[in-house]
Amino acid sequence: MDPSLLIGVAIAFGALLAMISLEGAHVSALLLPAPMVLVFGATIAIGIAGGTVADAREAVRALPRAFRGLKGSTDDLITKVVGYAETARMQGLLALENAVADEDDPFIRQALQNIADGTDADDLRVVMEDQVATTASRRRTAARFYTTLGGYAPTVGIVGTVISLTHVLEKLDQPDTLGPLIAAAFVATLWGLLSANFIWLPIGTRLQRLTEIEIDRMTLLTEGMLAVQSGSPPHLVEERMRALAPEAPSKSGRRAQKSAVSADETP
Repeated sequence: MDPSLLIGVAIAFGALLAMISLEGAHVSALLLPAPMVLVFGATIAIGIAGGTVADAREAVRALPRAFRGLKGSTDDLITKVVGYAETARMQGLLALENAVADEDDPFIRQALQNIADGTDADDLRVVMEDQVATTASRRRTAARFYTTLGGYAPTVGIVGTVISLTHVLEKLDQPDTLGPLIAAAFVATLWGLLSANFIWLPIGTRLQRLTEIEIDRMTLLTEGMLAVQSGSPPHLVEERMRALAPEAPSKSGRRAQKSAVSADETP
C-alpha cells in the first residue's frame, strides 16, 4: 500500500486546522451544513451530468485504488516473468498452463493461457496491446472524472456565496446580524476551493499517475511474455525487461552502483 494520498491530504488539512487555531478562530464556523451540502452535492451531480452513469460507476470503483496504490513492484513482476521463462525453457511452453490457475494477475494469466494454447506471436501481441489500450481508457476516464469535479467545485462554491449574499441583502435593516451572515456566506466559496484542491484534484492526479505506472508495467509485461513465448533464455528475458524499466536495474547493475558508491566514499 502506498499511503501518499492519505499522508498528503492529512497534512493539508492539518495545516488548515493549524491556521484556524493560530488565527483564534473555531472549526465549527466552517462546518456549516448548508454550504457543504451545496458544494459537495452539486459538484458530484454536475460531474455525473457531464459524463455517463458508466463513467460515474467506474470512478467509484477506482476510488479505493487512489488510497491503496498498486500492488507489487516492477522488480517483482520481472522476477515472476523470469520464473515463467525458466519453466518454459526447461519444460516447454505447455507447462505454463499449470501456472494459469495460480496466477493472480488476470493480464499475466490470460497471456500464459494464450502461450500454452499456441497463440501466434503477432496475435498475442495484438491481444495484449488491445488489453493495455482498454485498461488505459477505463482508468483515465476515472481520473478525469475527479479532475473535472475539481474544476466544478470552486464555481459551485461561488454560486453558494452569491445565494447567501442575496439573503444578506434582505437583512440590511438588521445591521447587528450582517457580520455573521457575510462570514457564513463566504464559507461556500471556502468549501469549493478546499474540496477542489484538497480532495478532488489530488484524487484525480493520483489516479492519473497510477494509470501511467500501471500501463508502463503492462507494456513491460507484454514484452516479457512475448520473450517467454519466443523461447528466449531467462537471463535475456530479465535483461530486456530491466532495460525497459530504468527504475529496476539488473542485479549486476545494482552491484556496479554499490561499487561506484563505495569508490566515491573512499578517501
